[in-house]
Amino acid sequence: MKNIKTHQVATVLATMGTIAVNILANALPLNGLNTGEISDRFEIYFVPAGYVFSIWSIIYLGLLAYTVYQALPSRADDPLLRKIAPYYWVGNLANAVWIFLWHYEVFNWTLPFMVIILASLLLINRNLSEAEGFNKWLVKLTFSIYLGWISVATVANASQWLYYINWNGWGIAAATWAVIMLGVAALLGILMSWLENDTAYGLVLIWAFVGITVSQAGTSSVVVLAAWIGAALVGIAMIGSMIKFKRLY
Repeated sequence: MKNIKTHQVATVLATMGTIAVNILANALPLNGLNTGEISDRFEIYFVPAGYVFSIWSIIYLGLLAYTVYQALPSRADDPLLRKIAPYYWVGNLANAVWIFLWHYEVFNWTLPFMVIILASLLLINRNLSEAEGFNKWLVKLTFSIYLGWISVATVANASQWLYYINWNGWGIAAATWAVIMLGVAALLGILMSWLENDTAYGLVLIWAFVGITVSQAGTSSVVVLAAWIGAALVGIAMIGSMIKFKRLY
């Protein structure tokens, strides 16, 4: 244990704390409300079907694996893991704060903290862009999946906040705005695939887009069509990047 460094312990505590807050948020639940029950109040188009949120189990398993891996004595002086640790702590703190804000219905502050989570993951993934070995196939893969999902969650959170403040969309129909947001998310997937060959990020977006087609199947045909097109474009970009980089990931 004497070889375990402070930053490794801090990362373990950050992971355990965030997972505990997220579990208790629905187990108690916080403020007597489940996370999904609150989300259902917002009649927006950019929300995937419920089963899509099962991706959190993959994210948390990945974060647990990363936490154990970085805590190994042999990883104590890994410069890459040390470099991303502070961003990880900030992101986890923002995640826990977001949960409390959401459950206690302080919606005006949820989006800023979601953006902090997004920014922390962008910085982590940027620093991991040249990762090799386990740092690539365990750490980078985990944070690519996490970043992909938070990218989707940020767009959804923005949509929910606009709904909450009764924004009229400058007279543009809500379904049209949903299509625009799907286009922005698809563009992010295309850029991450083509510039970074981040297959995991693209797969998460496709997972979310297909989930939106399921959730909106009986609501808006134009949103469903846009989601299918977005999924197809990201998929094509992923295949193109594999050919360009001549590697799967």
